[in-house]
Amino acid sequence: RIFGAELSPYSIKVRSYFRYKGIPHIWIPRSQDDMAEFNKFAKLPLVPLVVSANGEAMQDSTPIIEAMEETHPGNSIIPGDPLLAFISALIEEYADEWGNKHMFHYRWWYAPDQISAAGRLARGMRPDAADEEIQAIGEMIRDRMVKRLSVVGSSPQTREQIEASFKRLLGILESHLSVRPYLFGKRPLFADFGLAAQIYECWTDPTPHKLIAAAAPQVAAWAERMLDPNAGGEIESWESLAPTLSPLLREEIAGLFLPWSAANAHALANGEEKFTVTLQGKPFAQETQKYHARSLGTLRQRYAAVKHDAALAEVLRASGCLEYLV
Repeated sequence: RIFGAELSPYSIKVRSYFRYKGIPHIWIPRSQDDMAEFNKFAKLPLVPLVVSANGEAMQDSTPIIEAMEETHPGNSIIPGDPLLAFISALIEEYADEWGNKHMFHYRWWYAPDQISAAGRLARGMRPDAADEEIQAIGEMIRDRMVKRLSVVGSSPQTREQIEASFKRLLGILESHLSVRPYLFGKRPLFADFGLAAQIYECWTDPTPHKLIAAAAPQVAAWAERMLDPNAGGEIESWESLAPTLSPLLREEIAGLFLPWSAANAHALANGEEKFTVTLQGKPFAQETQKYHARSLGTLRQRYAAVKHDAALAEVLRASGCLEYLV
């Protein structure tokens, strides 16, 4: 059973993975009617929650998928090439931790997006409620979520940085996906599941939907394809991918995500509740996050296991990523 929500990118990510792997499952939209069953298994009030047939519960999308890969190795989303495997994992991490800033910012910054998301969330919680009750619940959700913008670093000072990052990402992906159905070729890897889910959620919100529709139709097609993806062939070599995928590493991951993540980890280690880091020449301030620091530590451990790969080290060095991973 997958307890999830249509407006949760991490839920969509896990559901898409289960569909791709052909793992039998039941999708249970989280609502107030299911809270007793949800609370029986959940350690945190977060979706997705996956409960196996024997009652084992898992939360957190990346560990869920990693666990499933071990028990369902066929049609693997982790390639045998250490270079491609790590780049895929790096992009997936970028999606979960920085790409979520795009999604959360657009969803709760502009009034039309706030109203749309709050109404859909309210209806998901109470599918049979009257419109008046849905409106009241929606207003409560809207008020609560708008106040949480600072958690992802969204503020009047950082708005332009986050939105410029999203538009840059769309441009990079539109070029890259114009000649291939998935990020690494003809079948999806870990990176596809993480990044497509964030962009799909943006596709469902009014303001980013307009941006995607106007500038990135190939990205929109990929995000929708990833709702129920299929393997259509082989992955490509890094030499084939590099011309259009390297800009993502250089401009977004090394330019924004990794220096931000490193600064967050440094602030946490020093007991600072907030931190400011200069990203591409501009200050970016945010509340310090424990989870992000742990995920950076995991990413560094992942790289330590393959640091002997000279080709990977050179790709990371050339893009500017390497200094943040060692």
